[in-house]
Amino acid sequence: MSGADLPLCYHDDDLVVVDKPAGLLSVPGRGPDKTDCVVARLQRILGPVLVVHRLDMGTSGLLVLARNASAQRVLSMAFAQRRVHKRYIAVVAGVPLAVPDDQGWSHIRLPLIVDWPRRPRSTVDVAHGKPSHTRWRCLAQETWAHRVVATRVALEPLTGRSHQLRVHALAMGHPILGDELYAPAALRDAAPRLLLHAAELTLPHPRTGALLVVRSPAPF
Repeated sequence: MSGADLPLCYHDDDLVVVDKPAGLLSVPGRGPDKTDCVVARLQRILGPVLVVHRLDMGTSGLLVLARNASAQRVLSMAFAQRRVHKRYIAVVAGVPLAVPDDQGWSHIRLPLIVDWPRRPRSTVDVAHGKPSHTRWRCLAQETWAHRVVATRVALEPLTGRSHQLRVHALAMGHPILGDELYAPAALRDAAPRLLLHAAELTLPHPRTGALLVVRSPAPF
């Protein structure tokens, strides 16, 4: 299924899950040149849709929107209460040192805060940042443009801070390839886009409470 050039991975009377392409805004930005976005495209074919969460413009993958106020309220609460499971696929520079737990995941716990002088960036701030927790695991080693050695990883944000995955990857010393904000020039130019994709969502349906699982393979 698709609508207004957006693949629809799931939809019913309460919600819609789209596979957002990289380079498309989730919601309208400031200025007339930033009106094209997921919300605008969906509204043309489905009528009103309401924002539940967002993906960065450069990030592709699964994005949930509500189709009525009741569903928006329930879904927003599920996100706030961390009852929504999110898994991303990324390609990071180098080979991160994994220190896995009993389930095979390594963990990054570094507090984050918006870097106001350099907005929209965020940064690690031990004194004033909000607690932020990401778990990750290596999937495969790869070589990208300019012979850049890289690692494909699965990332699961257990908190929902702005740019959390991108800043945590940078803080490990392994920025995501193609990241225009956080990667140095050589690593930014090693990929044609930000190599970050929202690949899996598990969430309670806002009407029935049944778990809904949606997946999207990484396009890179």
